[in-house]
Amino acid sequence: MMIKLFRTKKVLVLAGLTTALILSSCSDDFLDRTPEDAYNVDDFYQTEAEVEAAANHLYSRPWYSFVSNVSWGIGELASGNARTWDARNSEFQTFAITGEHGTLTQAWESLYAVIAQSNSVINTLPEKASPEVPENIVNNSIAEARMIRATAYFYLVRIFGTVPILEDNTKYVLEPVVPRNRVEDIYEFIKRDLEFAVENLHDRTQTSQYQTGRVDSNSAKAMLAKIHLYQENWPMAYQLANDVINSGAFSLMEDYNDLFLVQNDNNVESVFALQWTDSGVYSEGNSLQSFYGSSGISGFADGWSALGPSISLQDAYEDNDARYYGTIMAPGAVYPNINGGYTVPDNIDFQGTNVGIKKYVVGKVGGGMLSYPNNTYIIRYAEVLLIKAEAAIMGGGPVDEGLKALNKVRERAELEALESYTREDVFQERRIELALEGEFWYDVIRRGPEFSIPFLAAQEKGTYDDSTTPATVASEKFTPTVDDLLFPYPSNEIQNNPALLEPPVPFDFGDEN
Repeated sequence: MMIKLFRTKKVLVLAGLTTALILSSCSDDFLDRTPEDAYNVDDFYQTEAEVEAAANHLYSRPWYSFVSNVSWGIGELASGNARTWDARNSEFQTFAITGEHGTLTQAWESLYAVIAQSNSVINTLPEKASPEVPENIVNNSIAEARMIRATAYFYLVRIFGTVPILEDNTKYVLEPVVPRNRVEDIYEFIKRDLEFAVENLHDRTQTSQYQTGRVDSNSAKAMLAKIHLYQENWPMAYQLANDVINSGAFSLMEDYNDLFLVQNDNNVESVFALQWTDSGVYSEGNSLQSFYGSSGISGFADGWSALGPSISLQDAYEDNDARYYGTIMAPGAVYPNINGGYTVPDNIDFQGTNVGIKKYVVGKVGGGMLSYPNNTYIIRYAEVLLIKAEAAIMGGGPVDEGLKALNKVRERAELEALESYTREDVFQERRIELALEGEFWYDVIRRGPEFSIPFLAAQEKGTYDDSTTPATVASEKFTPTVDDLLFPYPSNEIQNNPALLEPPVPFDFGDEN
């Protein structure tokens, strides 16, 4: 079942890039702070607390549609980690997506809303913050917005390829026809944002000014390591990941299953997470349980089991991998932390897979359906370890150090340590470690079409036929083309901005960094 989400009181309706641009400059209903009729921007940002709150909304509201639908449609269905019978979203698993697909529109609108609202903070604070507020406090909030803006562009460039770079939305309110920019310029823009964040965010290990749940300089360094990984700058990816590891800012949770409990939001492994809640400073609920969970588990009318773990994903687990039950609900499994004790029914069968989904399913918590308080991860410390391992095996650093990093992840999963490893071993660990967190598609396509096309073609997206004993597989496999490795622009965005059909142009960075 697929529910198309619209925003009412809490959910912001965006109708394309043009609307997002106008909202960013003409409306402040996305700011979760003093009611809009109680202040104007000239009178706000007068205290440290007001400046520190400037980026609060960037951790939740504009990401809502992206997390709710896009993250798993692209990250899991397209990659072969999950499957569905839903006629609309099954197009991701069959590579039949066109620009008319509503989920692509949600991707574009949500990510450009993140950018628009980040730009509002980035461009307003230097002018409007009181001179009484220390410069490092102002720069920290700007750096939060720049890191979050960089993250939105990172998703956009991986989904669509060339897209417009907007650093100041007010420039385009009256002229919303914006050229798209080259991929290399988008990555350069991302790196500049993250480098600013590394230099200007608080360091949680060195200052009491850091606030739990926010990104810090180590978070920015981790994201920058990931960018260099994608650009195959192996030495820089290794160095930055190693710096984060050596900082002592993060560590692995002892139990993988504990990563996804509400009470463990902002744990020691959380490098950067979206901050969902039904009250408080972030003021938005996470909806993933509605799509990932089964009927009745939340106490509300959701639990649509919209996707199931694919046969290929199930088969990818090694025997006795402790991550299995933290990700997949198998018949008879018991979860003490869900609703005081939850036993998975013997007939569980999400989308013909004979299992269900556990990850991000937390039970009867939160204020209502489509609104749960558990965070969603952008990057975890385990991924930083795997970045180091991949960079090392590709020549960026000592292989023995990369092996140690890889084995830390495996040992937490209660698997035997490897004596040596290959890039394929890291790829496998990333698949299992980050399964159903919306990441796997990007790991596949960054390997290039010579790898990704045959890999995707081999993924079993079929169902179990339980009419036979033992059950047999009704196989479904789909082969993409090179063009399928990037998604088309939403048709309505092309209508609004026909420059999307013109060749990409260089971005003018000027002298600003």
